[in-house]
Amino acid sequence: MDKTAGMPTDRPPWLTLPVPEESALNRMKALLDQGRLHTVCESADCPNIGECFGNKTCTFMILGNHCTRNCRFCAVNHGLPEAVDCNEPHMLAATAKQLGLKHVVITSVTRDDLADGGAGQFAAAIGAVRAQLPKAGIEVLIPDFKGNREALQTVLQAKPNILNHNIETVPRLYPVVRPQAVYSRSLELINRTSQAGAGILPKSGLMLGLGEEIAEVVEVMKDLHHCGCKMLTLGQYLSPSPDHLPVVEYIHPDVFTWLAQKAQKIGFSQVSAGPLVRSSYHAGYSFAELAQA
Repeated sequence: MDKTAGMPTDRPPWLTLPVPEESALNRMKALLDQGRLHTVCESADCPNIGECFGNKTCTFMILGNHCTRNCRFCAVNHGLPEAVDCNEPHMLAATAKQLGLKHVVITSVTRDDLADGGAGQFAAAIGAVRAQLPKAGIEVLIPDFKGNREALQTVLQAKPNILNHNIETVPRLYPVVRPQAVYSRSLELINRTSQAGAGILPKSGLMLGLGEEIAEVVEVMKDLHHCGCKMLTLGQYLSPSPDHLPVVEYIHPDVFTWLAQKAQKIGFSQVSAGPLVRSSYHAGYSFAELAQA
């Protein structure tokens, strides 16, 4: 991708969003507070929160609101993690039912302090949603569990419809962007998911605009496809604060379109690419689109 001297200062017009409707935000926040639930929409400063909360959708974030890792791209709080709430899966499922969700997306903070990395809580949440909403699609966005195969198997045995693990960026940038992660370890997780069968769709995603080259992105897409990844998201990185990694480049929508076409040629079954695309943005539509294909 083209590099220019210095860092971009102003967001381009294609990243301009309407001001969220305060009443819609407050309604969703009140409902989530009743269940003592967190969402990645709020904790990660997602730019699409107004649209999603307005449509009564969200991405639930389990296992507290403090991450044991401190990736320099992420807005989620870093610090001493909370105790695991055994009632959380039930409250999550009850809230999902109250919202009438047809596709439930569940992610978590990374919990390296737990022996299973929180896999058991993911499995419990999947089971609780299945009991409350038997016809709903269930998508989980999981951490790498530090390569713990048993932890991954715990989640796979709960049989979500989609298992997402974001590769996030190109391997050259891992020491800066994901210093506590390992590129090959993330690929192995995707590969093990693809080999698990049971109709579980492997999914992954990348942020662009951190200084990667387009050829590097294409190579990552090829690596993911080789490991059995079926679904892919590509979105623009937006720096949460001056303390986080700066945006190196704002990627033009035409580049996202080109990458989406390239990904389809590589063989991905479903691709969502655009400046405002995030891992779970319109996830239900993507799953429905793939199911109808």
